Amino acid sequence: MLDVATGDLLQVELNTISCSYPGLGSVISGLHEHLVSQVGVSGRLRNSSVPKNNVTDGFAKALAMAWEEVGNRNAVVLMVVQAQEWNMYDQHWMSYRLKELYGVRVIRRTLAQVHAQGKISAAGTLVVDGQDVSVVYYRAGYTPNDYPSEVEWDARLLMERSSAVKCPSISYHLVGAKKIQQELASPGVLETFVDDKEALSKLRSSFAGLWGLEGAGSESIIQRAIQEPHGFVLKPQREGGGNNTYGEDVATKLQELVAQGGEGLAAYILMQRIFPAVHTSYLVRKGVYSAEKTVSELGIYGAYLRHGDRVILNEQPGHLVRTKVSHSNEGGVATGYAVIDSPYLI
Repeated sequence: MLDVATGDLLQVELNTISCSYPGLGSVISGLHEHLVSQVGVSGRLRNSSVPKNNVTDGFAKALAMAWEEVGNRNAVVLMVVQAQEWNMYDQHWMSYRLKELYGVRVIRRTLAQVHAQGKISAAGTLVVDGQDVSVVYYRAGYTPNDYPSEVEWDARLLMERSSAVKCPSISYHLVGAKKIQQELASPGVLETFVDDKEALSKLRSSFAGLWGLEGAGSESIIQRAIQEPHGFVLKPQREGGGNNTYGEDVATKLQELVAQGGEGLAAYILMQRIFPAVHTSYLVRKGVYSAEKTVSELGIYGAYLRHGDRVILNEQPGHLVRTKVSHSNEGGVATGYAVIDSPYLI
């Protein structure tokens, strides 16, 4: 997100599970490129300034490479989905491209269905409804609501114990936790993983301020956030949108957590609040458009595949822009706060 105060693009978060809208994002980019070419105002807009965004095929390529790495040509890709899934068109778009480009078939199951239909063969292969599974691709499993009983947890454990490639494995899932993001921003931690000083400097320049709330030395940042709550966002270890705390509620929540004592504070991190540039956009919902003051957030997709220490794929297949009204704190499309957008390069 572009921070007005510094003019820098600052990282909001890192998502490693169920990264949505590769399908719809690609379609929207194509739509905007087409609209600019057809109705560009007095020649001032160029469709070449809307960057290509073929992220769907990039995701399909990554899943196909994982499928190839397993070497079982009769196996399928298992897409784990929510029982009440509304974003199925985004998911189906990628499934179709995977079949069309690589001949790989995708099956869709909920966690409960995996529990009922799944097993691990003597060879360690995940078998669901009689079909060998080479790749498990999660489009669910990122929120506590996806685990209403032990059945769903058992299904997750079953898949994790199998030899199937997981997108993500439980370890990479946890890498996306806010606490890990905060720890990576701590002095000396990033140096453990990156030797190149120029790369280190570029990475650190994208970090907003991040603070843990547990342990010695945390009292000062907690008191500062209570006194200046509008400069911070309080974040739990949750995904899916609608979970963060803003404004005066930051002070109230922190005071509650301090009064409760125990490990409650450790479940949260504090992040410097980013104040992005405001611009006018025309938002379309249910066929009706309105001119609104908006802010935008740029997401960069990554495709990463490794086998042990051997890195097979590490690419940036595309991007996602989400735009929301400027007075809204949250920014999720799925939660109704934002719309899918496209950048226009000047």
